[in-house]
Amino acid sequence: MTKYEKNWLAKGYVDEPIPEGIDLVAEIRSMCAAKNAVILAHYYTDAAVQDIADFVGDSLALAQKAAATDADIIVMCGVHFMGETNKILCPDKKVLVLDLGAGCSLADSCDADDLQRFMADHPSHKVVSYVNTTAAVKALSDVVVTSSNAQKVIESFGKDEKIIFGPDKNLGQYICSVTGREMLLWNGGCHVHARFSLEGILQLKRLHPAAKILAHPECPTPIQRVADVVASTAGLLRYAKESNAGEFIVATESGILHKMREECPDKTFIPAPPELTEAVGCSCNECAFMKLNSLPKLYNTLKYEWPTIEISPAIIEKAAKPIQRMLELSKESSSQVER
Repeated sequence: MTKYEKNWLAKGYVDEPIPEGIDLVAEIRSMCAAKNAVILAHYYTDAAVQDIADFVGDSLALAQKAAATDADIIVMCGVHFMGETNKILCPDKKVLVLDLGAGCSLADSCDADDLQRFMADHPSHKVVSYVNTTAAVKALSDVVVTSSNAQKVIESFGKDEKIIFGPDKNLGQYICSVTGREMLLWNGGCHVHARFSLEGILQLKRLHPAAKILAHPECPTPIQRVADVVASTAGLLRYAKESNAGEFIVATESGILHKMREECPDKTFIPAPPELTEAVGCSCNECAFMKLNSLPKLYNTLKYEWPTIEISPAIIEKAAKPIQRMLELSKESSSQVER
């Protein structure tokens, strides 16, 4: 192993210096063509990463795109569980991520061993796991959901079916409220959506009374209650495009504002502030893990074809079943609820 390879392994990403004067965008696109690679990016990554991607979407759309691609290499610009999902769906393809340190607080809140013990205490329950989970947790699940399709998937179960839902408690409470179901909820959450300031959002609403409040269902219930629309990231984007409103207060990770402004240039999008913001609206609510994705890392990842996502065949076999079930149930899914 070379000193460079040891350095990459220690850091979790390739940090080779980028040649001076290089056109990163042109070089990345050239490598994609030569290697038959496709770049997928989540809405929460930086604008430059979104702009170079072949496809930008939320977790459901990214999984659907991965399942359908004929590329030899998938480069997932997002967080680790998204790369795992792609590998589960495409075990014969090389799946790359830009930084092995790009994790997810929500996925970390549900350990597979802890879930297995909880399942043993509730043996008559089906397990519905949010896509923001590790491959090992997916392998224990009966079906996987995203915020786009969670309502539809839950409604596919019989009304008397006992369900464990996790790990996002806020999303679980939201799905219970719109379906009338009672589920055992895992006590996990997203650190980004959990820290939005209700007071700050209400103050923004007073300053912009005509603005629609858009909220992701991972937000705490009080924020959901003041929202005009609660929907997945893709659902919020779709609503903004179709709405006659001209202003929106957006309570989800601020990376989505790039696509909203791009697709609705005549509308105004105001990021909802996190707690401990000195002045309303002066700070965006960002996921530090998503922001680990960058063009230099994308260049090096493609050049050296590392870091790769590796999952044992046994876990892939088990985890593929609940994901495939989700994709089948999602073909005509829509979870947007307007109030």
